[in-house]
Amino acid sequence: MTAAAETNLLFNWGPPRPRARALVLFIAISLLFHALCFYIFQIVYPASISLVPPPARVNLISDKTEDGRAFLRWIDAEDPALSATTLRPRARDLPRLEHVPSYKTARATLKQLPPLVVDLTPPSPLPPGPVPTAQRAEPTRLAPVGTSVEFSEEIATRGAPKFPATKFTAATNEQPQNVRFRIAVNQRGEVQYAFPLNSCGDSALDAQARQHIAQTRFADAPNESLTWGIATVEWGVDISLPSARSTSTPEP
Repeated sequence: MTAAAETNLLFNWGPPRPRARALVLFIAISLLFHALCFYIFQIVYPASISLVPPPARVNLISDKTEDGRAFLRWIDAEDPALSATTLRPRARDLPRLEHVPSYKTARATLKQLPPLVVDLTPPSPLPPGPVPTAQRAEPTRLAPVGTSVEFSEEIATRGAPKFPATKFTAATNEQPQNVRFRIAVNQRGEVQYAFPLNSCGDSALDAQARQHIAQTRFADAPNESLTWGIATVEWGVDISLPSARSTSTPEP
């Protein structure tokens, strides 16, 4: 039973074999390998970059330049040995000046004595004197404004208008109001349609204003179709009135 049980064991429970020699051999090989690597990377391949110590520099202060002379004067002025000495140098002694009193150079002016008899009457609220005259400013004269035509933004994009020479003649002496027209400008820059939106109060001036707008020309724009907009005629002082015409014509 004992022999059969020993052959069927899973683990070998025999005494361990001595391995001290193998461990010592491995340690010696590791030390030799580390020494070889240290020799290769530290002695065979030295560092390629070496820092050279900076060269010694000596700066000499010479009095041949203006900066050097100024620096030497500053060192001489800031010398700490001068403050430690008991006697001040003669170059820094203040000159002895004679005291001159002020009354010898500047003479004081005497004030006038007040009068013995004082006038106690109150002053007059209206003392005699020249009357101030205010000069009137001349009124600014405005330049006479003639009749003008204002166009809406749609018509203003067609360019600068060219107005014909028109003389407006009124049928009445009343001041006309501004008149508005709805106009259409064709491709050639001509006013093709002009429809009155209101009246200025004078039918003759309405017809003259419509004819003036119809003869107005704009910059040529062949790529555009009819452009609709608003034209406003603002009357000025260049309108001839019936009374002015009657006084200017000679009697037969």
